[in-house]
Amino acid sequence: MIIWCNTVFDAPATRLLRESLAGHTLIEASTATTDVLMPGAPDPALAEAELAFGQPAFEQVMAPRRLRWVHLSTAGYTLYDRDDLRAELRSRDIPLTTSSDVFADPCAQHVLAMMLGHARQLPQSVVDQLTTRGWAYEARRYESNLLNGRSVLIFGFGAIGRLLAAYLAPFGMDVAAVRRTATGDEGVRLVSPEDLCAALGAADHVVNLLPENAGTRGYFDAAKFGGMKRGACFYNVGRGRTVDQGALLATLQARHLGCAYLDVTDPEPLPPEHPLWSVPNCFITPHTAGGRRDQDPALVRHFLENLARLERGEPMLNRVI
Repeated sequence: MIIWCNTVFDAPATRLLRESLAGHTLIEASTATTDVLMPGAPDPALAEAELAFGQPAFEQVMAPRRLRWVHLSTAGYTLYDRDDLRAELRSRDIPLTTSSDVFADPCAQHVLAMMLGHARQLPQSVVDQLTTRGWAYEARRYESNLLNGRSVLIFGFGAIGRLLAAYLAPFGMDVAAVRRTATGDEGVRLVSPEDLCAALGAADHVVNLLPENAGTRGYFDAAKFGGMKRGACFYNVGRGRTVDQGALLATLQARHLGCAYLDVTDPEPLPPEHPLWSVPNCFITPHTAGGRRDQDPALVRHFLENLARLERGEPMLNRVI
């Protein structure tokens, strides 16, 4: 098969890809992409390919007649989450898969680290060390909490949400989830639209894992933040544009929320002068939740596993269309 790729990998991962595809024809795009939030540039060579791996230009995914499968090098697929593309790919029985499994573990562990760090007052102690170097014994010791028995409401219950729920299980936390389509095997309580307000008001931790699309942009607005439990913690490891950041800022400044931990923002990078940087109860990481040292070889191995499944006629991993 002719396989097209426009993703930049490190040398070992590139070598792994080339060697593993020795029985196929690998076309490396003339213009590779390193920004996963932007589509790749159109590449004439894609018209000859049967398989696309990376971030192909949207208009080219719609056009080629030889294309049999599109595999994205990202967990999210915002750029391709469009009704016209869904209809086109479904009409031609072309699967669209993502690399969600590659990033699920690091993202879930990142949220767990945020929760544990806040409960044990670790960020506040780091601030003390970098500023006053005061020995804030009473403040840090008696403001520390346990995760045990706390309630968590997860928005977006895909691969990341499932792993996060598994990581939280040993703490005996009450985990509930909100998701667009139930599958029946979630293993946690699903919250219906009718019960959402009550669930928001009861949760100690609210985790946003939502993808960005027309239905989720600005989803977390003033009404939802205002409806959260006073002192609750909000985490965003989904997409920045799913949150009304002005409303979040106002809620934090009013001390209605106990804290916010943001790995994604709008825009990215977040400008140094943005007020969210200065809010004492807001903690920001630079879109690194999915980070892992072996990312590139993991992406290649995930693609190769899906390729083997395609060739064997088996269900593919992380299929979204």
